Amino acid sequence: MVLPDYSRQAITYDSTRGASPSVLGPLRAALAGAPGRRLADIGGGTGNYARALAGEGWDVVVVDRQPEMLAQAQGKGLACVLADARELPFADASFDAAMLVSALHHVEDPPSALREVRRVVAPGGRVAILVFTREDIASLWYFDYFPSTRAWMEATHPSRAAIARELPGAEVRALRYGDLCDASLAALADHPEKILEERWRRQTSYFERLGASRPDELRDGLARLRVDVEAGRAPRGGGSATLLVWQAPS
Repeated sequence: MVLPDYSRQAITYDSTRGASPSVLGPLRAALAGAPGRRLADIGGGTGNYARALAGEGWDVVVVDRQPEMLAQAQGKGLACVLADARELPFADASFDAAMLVSALHHVEDPPSALREVRRVVAPGGRVAILVFTREDIASLWYFDYFPSTRAWMEATHPSRAAIARELPGAEVRALRYGDLCDASLAALADHPEKILEERWRRQTSYFERLGASRPDELRDGLARLRVDVEAGRAPRGGGSATLLVWQAPS
């Protein structure tokens, strides 16, 4: 797992990790056609995407294993369930749709979580999985500045093919970030100057883990990046994600 404990981040998470229009549009399209409006937001954190979709008529339940994140979601008036994605406390076919947004890489056993997602979705239901796959992270420039991170990033980000095997017949769609409303590592890739500011870095599990495990590498890499930003040669690009869209057999 990239970061097992989000309790510290939960308090300030929403300062840079809101609901991104770059994500919401593709999510709406992926969930369209579900047989009903009951939606499970698995690994939903503080509930920003859930709240946006609830405002459009979805009956959303936010599922997360971090109590501090769910406390923020509850404060937004959202129904919440404390649970692990690998063992969802719901009966078969409980929901008309389900989504995991930037959450799968925090699960120790992604295939088990995807099997659970399939189980709780009703026939004809829709599933949307927004992930950073091995292919998405391959072109990230961060590895040039923080080289030790490549090994654990690759270990925690399966390939598109590996994820698709757990969602037979899923459609694979590419996604690009055009805003910083949800400042994930991918979204920040086109804004290297933001990486120099702690308020932007600290809401990503990547820099949380790097700071805890390799503080010297973080410091030295940021110093190199600052020089490159000030010299006008800052790296950019690589900020892609993958959306897998699956429909449960009728």
